[in-house]
Parts: sequence; structure tokens; C-alpha cells
Amino acid sequence: MPRPSNTAERRAQIIEGLLNVIAEGGYEGATIASIAKSAGLGSGLVHYHFANKQAILLALVERIVGLIEARYAHRLGAAGEDPSARLRAYIDAHLALGDDAEPRAVAAWVVVGAEALRQPEVGVVYRAAVARRVATVEALAGEILRARVGHGRGAKEAAAGIVAAIEGAYQLAAAAPDAMPRGRAARVVERMALGLLDGVAA
Repeated sequence: MPRPSNTAERRAQIIEGLLNVIAEGGYEGATIASIAKSAGLGSGLVHYHFANKQAILLALVERIVGLIEARYAHRLGAAGEDPSARLRAYIDAHLALGDDAEPRAVAAWVVVGAEALRQPEVGVVYRAAVARRVATVEALAGEILRARVGHGRGAKEAAAGIVAAIEGAYQLAAAAPDAMPRGRAARVVERMALGLLDGVAA
């Protein structure tokens, strides 16, 4: 009987290796050798599974997006049908601490944003991920506004502001962690988001 392929497992190890390397020292200094060492694999296996370091970074973007989507799905059950609770669940999925929090992914996401400016291929996947985030928040904001004032006008602008606040919280957590008291980012952004929607609804 043929042995099952371990390609997915090896790729996951390599992506995890890059995540560790980025969290400790950024992307620019990451090498195939350092990624391989962090993954507990040989450099040859890294080259076998990925064409280059950028390909690993692109796969890491998918992993981070999947992690956030899983956190959001997990929180949606408790939110029920209340659109404000669902928006809070969305913000919590991005910013709240807890057993499923991944601080390394926050640092890596900030690096991905910087690399999106330098590498066109990374820019494409980063912008697509951000566009999906804005679309999700716009839908939630539209539900909140329709429940409050009967229309969803202003939802897109509010969504852009809320996503910007989430991205800004990531930046602070990675580059200036003392700027925001630990564990408070989600509550602060939730208050900002709901206040912003109150202003739009007024």
C-alpha cells in the first residue's frame, strides 16, 4: 500500500517556520536556512515545497486569514442575530486575547502590510484580504444602520474606518506595545466602531 503524501504537513511546517522567523526578526533578514531551521527541516525540503521565500510569505497570508476567519466563526454562535454583537465578535476575532490568540500572527500581518508596498505579488493578496475584511464589516455595519435608521448609507465609510482601527491596533501591538494597555485593544476598537456608527446614524 503506498504511503500517504505528507506535502500538506511539510508545507504547514515551513509556513510555521516563516511565522516564527518573522515574529522574532522580521521578513527581510529571513532566509531559507533560517526558515528551515525554525521548521525543523532541511533547506532542501523547503526548496522542494516552495519556489522561494516570497511563495512562503504568500502562503503565510492565507494561513493568517484562515486563522482570523476561524476565530470569527467560533465567536459568531454566541453573537446570535444581533448585528452589533456580530460586529463585536468580528473585532474580537481580530484583537481579543484568549486561548486562540496568536500574537505571532499579528506581528507577521504588520510585516505583510509593509511587504505589500515592496512586492507587487504580496500587495495583490494583501489588498484582496483587506478588501474582504472591509466587505464583511460593511455588511455588518449596514445591518446595524438599517436596524437603527432604516438604511445602510455610510456603511462603507464606517467599515473602512473600523478596519483601519484594527490595522492600527496591529501596528501598535507589533511596534509600540506599551501604547495600548494589554488586552484592551478589542474593547477600545469596539467602542470606536459603535460610536462611529452612532455618528453615521445621527
